[in-house]
Amino acid sequence: MTLYARFAAHLNLALDALVLAGDLPAGLERRAITVEPPRDPSHGDLATNAAMVLAKPAGTNPRALSEKIAAELEKLDEVASVAVAGPGFINLTLTDDTWRGELGEILKAGDAYGRSSVGAGVTVNVEYVSANPTGPMHMGHCRGAVVGDALASLLEAVGHKVIREYYVNDAGGQVDVLARSAQLRYREALGESIEIPEGLYPGDYLKPVGAKLAAEYGDKFVGAPEAEWLSLFRKEAVAAMLVMIRADLALLGIHHDLFSSEAELQAAGKPEQAEAWLRERDLVYDGVLEAPKGETPEDWEPVELPLFRSTQFGDDQDRPIKKSNGAWTYFGADLAYHFQKAQEADQLIDIWGADHAGTVKRIVAAVQALTGGETKFDVKLVQMVRLLRNGEPVKMSKRSGNFVTLADVVNEVGKDVVRFTMLTRKADAQMDFDFAKVVEASKDNPVFYVQYAHARVASLERKVAEAGIVCTTPDLSLLDTKELALVQRAAQFPRIVEAAASAREPHRIAFYLYDMAAELHALWNLGKDDAARRFLVADNAPLTCARLFLAQAIGQIIRNGFAIMGVEAVREM
Repeated sequence: MTLYARFAAHLNLALDALVLAGDLPAGLERRAITVEPPRDPSHGDLATNAAMVLAKPAGTNPRALSEKIAAELEKLDEVASVAVAGPGFINLTLTDDTWRGELGEILKAGDAYGRSSVGAGVTVNVEYVSANPTGPMHMGHCRGAVVGDALASLLEAVGHKVIREYYVNDAGGQVDVLARSAQLRYREALGESIEIPEGLYPGDYLKPVGAKLAAEYGDKFVGAPEAEWLSLFRKEAVAAMLVMIRADLALLGIHHDLFSSEAELQAAGKPEQAEAWLRERDLVYDGVLEAPKGETPEDWEPVELPLFRSTQFGDDQDRPIKKSNGAWTYFGADLAYHFQKAQEADQLIDIWGADHAGTVKRIVAAVQALTGGETKFDVKLVQMVRLLRNGEPVKMSKRSGNFVTLADVVNEVGKDVVRFTMLTRKADAQMDFDFAKVVEASKDNPVFYVQYAHARVASLERKVAEAGIVCTTPDLSLLDTKELALVQRAAQFPRIVEAAASAREPHRIAFYLYDMAAELHALWNLGKDDAARRFLVADNAPLTCARLFLAQAIGQIIRNGFAIMGVEAVREM
């Protein structure tokens, strides 16, 4: 059990003791109780709000209750001192040996340090990317792809069963446009000179699709009516695009468990099933929408449509699930898709571009209605990324026709740089991705700064071996206050992972790794002015081994954090 989890357990036992003594009533809710570092490090190593949380429901004074809790915690061998602060916060200072013990736990646990079972096997469906299958992945998709994939790994790290899903929007008008664009490339492959009109996809990526169709069907469809080839060309083009999309995502180390087709969903009658289910519960009715703002009665023809009662769930108006021509609206199709996902998962998370913010409320309402509120559903919005080169906007890709491809960016700077950079800001904050800055060897570049910390650890291991120093059982009593402060930072990793998973915010891992790397670099740099502070002290093998043990633990934490982020740790830079 890691240190913070252990002290949470100690605190629970202390509270149990107070219940037995009659100082606390039994059955009080404890979920809001925290054990965490105090905001001011001078106050101690750990702090808890237990007395503040429990005093009111217990009908007692928080300061008086905190004194009783503190008295129980003072009995622990791991605690050097306990202090009550303010209206009832409890601050604990731990013994140095406690921190030394945690250092050993980090290396003993290895890759498992920071992982937990708090997710209790609850199944979470994380749907991310879900770009229209009309071309290669571009940088507009990249951030959502990384955030979704890192979030899925984060949830797995705390014990959830995760389904990574990609929703293929292959039933809308955009795939007909794709088929018509492929038909032009088909004719081109047969020797015809073509011009791509406005509204079709101009990218060269459709040339192989046209060539394949030409090789397979010859001139069979040249001059044929659209009805004869549209369905076939649509199917072939979508299949080719999905091969390309999978390959592009693989460059980022992203592999989905499931690709769900909107066309197959509709062919299987899922939207009709969802509508029937909702009608049985009077959550869909036939009605007429109000005229849109700015429309006059002369411009507006009221049409009766099937409407979902989204106003019952906080939306500002009821929403149509079908169009006047009988086709499903985007909302109607999405409603059925989420109904399907909820059959296989306990919780749902969608990663969407910020441009979809206006539709969040209605789909949240729909999932609440379809699951009776039993399925937790969260939509994470991801802001756009602006691509720059030395501060100037990047030119578009010739291959794509109108955007910068993800493959071009990954091939230039590398998967790990792209993934780490995408997690250096909150997902809902806009981001600049400057090609020059993301590969810059400086403290201002978090990717470099954290990787350099890991490379320093690997370098220390090599140099200790070259010096002929053999380390077996290190004497950790040789580590002083400055060095143990780094252990305190490392020991926070498990609680950071759990907090990031609970908040659905994988960027917290990147922030934490940067802070820890900064502390390692600061400790390392003390050796530049004071030889006795170096990690490798050639004439003092015991001290070197103790510091190597410390450095290796930090390296392990970095690798564990990188594993969640989908980044590989480097050993040399």
